[in-house]
Amino acid sequence: MNKPQRDPNTAKATGKHSTWLWISLVVIAMAGGLTWYHTRSNEVLVTVALVQTAASSTDSSIGTLLDASGYVVARRSATLASKVTGKVVGITLEEGQKVKAGQIIARLDDANVKASFEEAVAQLKQAEAKLTAAQSAYDDAKPIFERITRSKNATFISAQDFDEARAKFDSSRTGWIESQSAVEIARASVAVARGNLDDTVIRAPFSGVVTGKAAQPGEMVSPVSAGGGFTRTGICTIVDMDSLEVEVDISENFIDRVSARQPVVIKLNAYPDWRIDGSVIAVIPTAERAKATVKVRIAINEKDDRIVPEMGARVSFLKDAPHDDPVVTHATRGVTVPADAVLTVGDTPVAYLVHGNRVERRVLRLGAKLNSTQLVESGLEAGNTIAIGDLSMLRDGDRVRLK
Repeated sequence: MNKPQRDPNTAKATGKHSTWLWISLVVIAMAGGLTWYHTRSNEVLVTVALVQTAASSTDSSIGTLLDASGYVVARRSATLASKVTGKVVGITLEEGQKVKAGQIIARLDDANVKASFEEAVAQLKQAEAKLTAAQSAYDDAKPIFERITRSKNATFISAQDFDEARAKFDSSRTGWIESQSAVEIARASVAVARGNLDDTVIRAPFSGVVTGKAAQPGEMVSPVSAGGGFTRTGICTIVDMDSLEVEVDISENFIDRVSARQPVVIKLNAYPDWRIDGSVIAVIPTAERAKATVKVRIAINEKDDRIVPEMGARVSFLKDAPHDDPVVTHATRGVTVPADAVLTVGDTPVAYLVHGNRVERRVLRLGAKLNSTQLVESGLEAGNTIAIGDLSMLRDGDRVRLK
């Protein structure tokens, strides 16, 4: 059986048609790829997070008016020093030990001071003995002079005898008065010597804990620096742990959110999970020009040995509790977002709301910030999806692609 013969012209036309078909498909694919690449290249890669209500926040203290950082300080602290220059012969306490008011902390060499005290006591005894003799002389001269005075009036003695008797009486009285003054001077000298002797014993002015020890036995101490820097001016430092409080610096822009007796929550940097109740003692009525801040004193309601001076602390200022409710509630209006979801443009805080593959810029009104969470009072709603991370490349209406 003979096979039909193909027309060469028909085969040639079919080949050309197939070639153009393949070229068209390649061009379409390249155009689609270029379009996809151009679209993808204009998209910003972002990470997103959901906006939460403040009440659903895992941190109950997020409902605060303001947060600030500061340090634990002691309102009652003293570096003990001697009132006289002397050599330390003994120190009874070390760092970390508790002391009571009046307890002996250290002793200075008192050999010379004690000798001066004993000398003053001896001089007092001598003055008192002279006063006794003068008193006796005066007591003897007084009745004699009174008798001679009566005799003179009766013209029984001469004027010369009367003058001699009066001179003796005046002399005895003057001696008696001088002896009294000498005794008073001697007593004052004893008091001064006793004070100098007491100054060689250093006592705690109040109860507290020794936080620093500056001198050792054998070293010289003085109330003023002397000896080319080899003389100590302090012996040890005592801190009254019951006087601990927190000091924070508040920006002038937010000081209107703070008031006296306002409840606060304190968290120490060393114990971030430990909530300590406190309250505002006072807002110091002056601002620091360089930092544009106002200092606020915070009372620590809980006493604990873990709280020590100079610890870093974070204070959350709460809303006042209702007068009929002794428990401070932490609920607040607004939503919470991660702190890196907020971008500050100038003085305006903004966030980028994600709608599908585009973003919308929202201007925010911020509340308190706590660690990595930011309270937003207006501008967002719970359930919104927002971009987080580096937002500096985003613009309103930009295309985005989610990580």
